[in-house]
Amino acid sequence: MKYNIRGNKLEVTDSINDYIRSKLSKVEKYLDDNDVVEAKVLISAKGKDEKVEVTIWSGKYNIRAEVTNEDLYSAIDLVVDKLERQFKKYKGKISNKRATKEVVPDMEIEDYFEEDGQTIVRRKEVFLKPIDEEEAITQMELLGHTFFVFKNVDTDRINVAYKRNDGDYGIIDAK
Repeated sequence: MKYNIRGNKLEVTDSINDYIRSKLSKVEKYLDDNDVVEAKVLISAKGKDEKVEVTIWSGKYNIRAEVTNEDLYSAIDLVVDKLERQFKKYKGKISNKRATKEVVPDMEIEDYFEEDGQTIVRRKEVFLKPIDEEEAITQMELLGHTFFVFKNVDTDRINVAYKRNDGDYGIIDAK
């Protein structure tokens, strides 16, 4: 697994780096091919709290978790526990489905607007690999998002899966 560990308003020391690598090695057992896997870790400080964000991309799927805690090492432990639960959930869905289709890589779109001018401050280019609606909802859950843009394998059109306020899911089909 390749690691990209960086700090925001916080220096990543060798001991923190080693601790993160040793903890993330626990999730390697869930990965198929460790050569193409990349783990991006961002550690940031907000007041007295430490925030740890981890995104693991393997080419087949993208799993993301974040935790905020007063203790950095506790936050690292908690985020790894979250990742393990997500991997187990993902592997369970894949084995139940018994499909050989690949899941779409990260298609996270984050456009944040300033209150006074509504300026786009981030733009992200995404690759839309054809998947079915169930796989799109799985990816949305794994990323912890409320929507997911994908190319529908059945209709060959761009769709948006989203989580409704009542807890169910909806699909927007662009024509």
